[in-house]
Amino acid sequence: MIDVRGLGVQAGEHWLFDGLDFEVEAGECAVIVGPNGVGKSTLLRCLYGTQTPQRGRVVVAGGKPDERDVSFRRKVSVLFDDSDFFAELTPLQHLELLEGSFGADLGDFDALLADAGLAERAKVTAGKFSAGQRRRLLLLGATARPHDVLLLDEPERALDVAGKEWLTSLIKRSTDAGAAVVVATHHPPLLEAADSTLELW
Repeated sequence: MIDVRGLGVQAGEHWLFDGLDFEVEAGECAVIVGPNGVGKSTLLRCLYGTQTPQRGRVVVAGGKPDERDVSFRRKVSVLFDDSDFFAELTPLQHLELLEGSFGADLGDFDALLADAGLAERAKVTAGKFSAGQRRRLLLLGATARPHDVLLLDEPERALDVAGKEWLTSLIKRSTDAGAAVVVATHHPPLLEAADSTLELW
């Protein structure tokens, strides 16, 4: 589902990484680890087509990553640092919008929101949410929609203990459904649950 060969990205005169090879099959989770500034987010953006590498080849969901391509975006779901929500919409309205956009039945909205810990905030506009609640809403949106590939950049950020446990279960559900998942993370339980680990230094 994801095949990367000889990937290299340069920042000025410095190479964040070069000669990078890895693959992720359907139903597998790979984690990217390493200190801040080594290129974890950049690598995820290469997989989504928002970053152009100087070297190498990237194939995601059967083709070249291109976030401008509608068919690619329908296959690949992402949560980046700059991912945003609609502050004026409630969680219920977010799910309704998501379902309409993808033309897919997302299931029982009440159950989805309860699972995300947002049942009591279902009709509250997201602009009034705490940082942790906003992260839960973004994660719900990224995982509830249909996807063959899921890319997550430090998704544990701003989550409490219960939220991190929920996150781990979300990733398992995605892989159980056959998606390939790549997560940049510092969260030990995600490292332990992963099928493979890619270290950047």
